[in-house]
Amino acid sequence: MKWLRAFQNKFSGSIQVRLTCYFIVILLPLILFSMYANARSQRILEQELGERTMSAMSSALNYVDMTMEGLKNLSTLLSTDRSLTTHLKHNEEQLTPDALYDFSQVMLQLVNITAINPNLSGVTVYHGSSRRMLSSRIGALYRPEAVTEKWYTDVVNSGAAYSLYLPDHHEEALSGWADPVYNEEQIVLMQRMDLYSRDRDTNVLMLSVPKRLLLGYLMSLVPSKASQVYLLDDAGRLIVTNASKEQRVDLSDRKEEQSMIRLTPGSSENHLVLRAQSSSGWSVLLVQPEKEIYKKSRPLQIFSYWIILISCLLAVWISWLVYSSISSPISSLVYGMKQLRIGNLETKLANNRQDELGYLTDAFNQTAEQQRYLIRDIYEQQLRMTKTELKFLQSQINPHFLYNTLDSIYWSAKNYDADEISEMVLNLSRFFRLSLSKGQEAFTVEETFSHLQYYIRVQQLRFVDQFTVSFQSIGDSSGLYVLKLLLQPLVENAILHGLEKRRAGGDLRISAEIEEQWLVLTVSDNGKGIGEERMVRIREALGRSGGGDVNAASDRGMDFFGLLNVKARMKLYYGEAASFTVESEEGAGTTARIKLPVERCRQDWGGEET
Repeated sequence: MKWLRAFQNKFSGSIQVRLTCYFIVILLPLILFSMYANARSQRILEQELGERTMSAMSSALNYVDMTMEGLKNLSTLLSTDRSLTTHLKHNEEQLTPDALYDFSQVMLQLVNITAINPNLSGVTVYHGSSRRMLSSRIGALYRPEAVTEKWYTDVVNSGAAYSLYLPDHHEEALSGWADPVYNEEQIVLMQRMDLYSRDRDTNVLMLSVPKRLLLGYLMSLVPSKASQVYLLDDAGRLIVTNASKEQRVDLSDRKEEQSMIRLTPGSSENHLVLRAQSSSGWSVLLVQPEKEIYKKSRPLQIFSYWIILISCLLAVWISWLVYSSISSPISSLVYGMKQLRIGNLETKLANNRQDELGYLTDAFNQTAEQQRYLIRDIYEQQLRMTKTELKFLQSQINPHFLYNTLDSIYWSAKNYDADEISEMVLNLSRFFRLSLSKGQEAFTVEETFSHLQYYIRVQQLRFVDQFTVSFQSIGDSSGLYVLKLLLQPLVENAILHGLEKRRAGGDLRISAEIEEQWLVLTVSDNGKGIGEERMVRIREALGRSGGGDVNAASDRGMDFFGLLNVKARMKLYYGEAASFTVESEEGAGTTARIKLPVERCRQDWGGEET
């Protein structure tokens, strides 16, 4: 990955980054321990909170179970009460005076039962034959449609079993009086009357319990307004809750005793859900927001995170201080070394330290000073010796060229009139005047081409114009400086060993161009070329010749004398970076190419000629 490679490069290339990483690694155990302690304290808090709350929930659920068990016992007692069942033994739909009397006795008894039992909001008996409800709260109410309603058919078909009815809507039986059955503020325990009679009628006993009673048992569990409590029966139906209809969530399938959930999809807030279940199958669920649970421990947790952050910042700051105390002298030393490398020998580093880095800086300053002395005393002496050797090379080249030129004049005198000889001598004198110029070691490319033109004209007069010459200076190369007489031996070889064998159509091309950081000088001809065997010998000779070896040509005799001297002079003036190559194909011609550093060609060298 790119970011990993970038970090590795930073880590390996920066002391500051490494120091910062090392300090953070030292702090890493503290950071991990703090994070583990925070997480562990949260788990312990959840566990202890769960244990305490579960105990309270079980107690509250026991009260609910006792209340419901008491209602069931009361229902059984009333449904088997002879005084009630006897008064309800009327099978006619139209009430007789006796039936009215008996029903009034039943209602009086129901009122008494409600009055002595504070857990009941009402007691009602539905008389199936007369289609009337006998209620302790609203008296007798004719309800013929009740026999077709689901709650009635479920109770009648259930036999002796209890049926807990949860009204899903609210109705009023009379103005200002809630219906005994359809009242959302209560739950109704229903059972058939006269349980132990084989021919029992279709009368239903209904005990109404206010939901607020059951909710009161549970509200002691709620620690804050944001918490919710749910009471579910054995079938998972919601009996009562303190949550509004908009806030309610379905938790009937939540079976874990303790879990952390998100109540709504997309919400970022977690809630702790605790569930307690009694032996009767009823259960209580408490939903508490996570922020309420950790309300008191959160500041401590945030404080620990601040400690971690401050520790990391201190690690970065301390690493920067350490890095600065080490890096400043090291950076100064690196700068000094770069200055020495580019030739600035006057570099001296300021130093006011007394430690090891101060000693290293002093050693650098002493080394730089010694280098200055070496340059002045030794390098300059070697430079003078090198120039002397170069003069010696030039003194070897000039006589060699002079012999060839005089030979040309000789043959021209035999074959041509005196006018041509005079022109040859004129060009020759101009050539020598430039070659032997005092105080100038290099000429521009343009001046070099003019200089070569004098010599080439002498050779053209000799060979009766059997070859032509072209000069080409591309771009800004014409203003660059080239060592005096560097190209003359190559031009001489091209004419005497290449074009001399052609009777006509010879072509000599001399060019200069800049390729990136190099000045490329080329001398090419279309002469007879050089055989493969001789080219191998030339390459071997050029390869064996050391750059700057002033005696290279003389040590090897006259073979390849001009080429070896060109390479020796080139290496002396332009250094090892310069290159000299010869390429030839027999019958096609020869090309000699010299590559010189452009920066060295922008300078003009002075000196005296011997």
